[in-house]
Amino acid sequence: MSPSHAKSRPASRSTSSGKPTGTPSGKPTRAQKREAKKQRKATKGPGFLGQIKQVFRMTREVEPNVGWWMLLIGLGVLLVFLLVGALLGNWITGLLIGLPFALLSASFYLSRRAERAAFARIEDQPGAAGAALSALRRGWIVEEQPAAMDPRTRDLVFRAIGRPGVVLVTEGPAGRVDKIVSKERRRIGPVIQNVPIHVIKTGKGEGQVPLRELSKQMKKLDKKLTQQEVQTVHKRISTLGNRLPVPKGVDPMRARPDRKAMRGR
Repeated sequence: MSPSHAKSRPASRSTSSGKPTGTPSGKPTRAQKREAKKQRKATKGPGFLGQIKQVFRMTREVEPNVGWWMLLIGLGVLLVFLLVGALLGNWITGLLIGLPFALLSASFYLSRRAERAAFARIEDQPGAAGAALSALRRGWIVEEQPAAMDPRTRDLVFRAIGRPGVVLVTEGPAGRVDKIVSKERRRIGPVIQNVPIHVIKTGKGEGQVPLRELSKQMKKLDKKLTQQEVQTVHKRISTLGNRLPVPKGVDPMRARPDRKAMRGR
């Protein structure tokens, strides 16, 4: 048979390394599809069940018995519905209705314990009060950076603005933060005259509020301002800026930038 009559075979596409990529028709292979699916999952992040697993693991690190308590609460709620259904002569209906409520009760308990565990993990860490403020609901303007800091003791004051007025949240021993709180009051007082200024001291000592109860404590404050007045107060305080002092032992004139970090190395 002459070469002209020989059927030419389609050549598969190849990369620079000589390995074929895809099928002769150009469609991706199964391995490529699986790899693309893994990449999409990694980009999308964990789903609903994955998030519950993460929350459960994080909570169990602080409270090892949380799983047993969830099981006990779920079974208790389910037993109540079974008894009611049995009294009404239809325990199957009680079972069908009780299962969702049992799961809901266990999930609610997990969410409450997870919140406590999250606060326990950040407690005693610098900036913990600011992290607790970030959990506030709508209606509050919370600044991420501290409003004031003592460079010697590293005590911090965070600021939140809402309808109750201005709330200064301290981080440090109760008796030691009074000086920095007074200084912050004198600084912002002239620009927000007649606006209430509240002080909440966070910590574990006497006269202090635990981090997990900070949000509840702020909700108890009487509302004195409207939403428009809250925005006005925020703008007035923003004009002052936050001039945090440099911690002791740091000379800003001798500080040099990390050039390797600036180049991305």
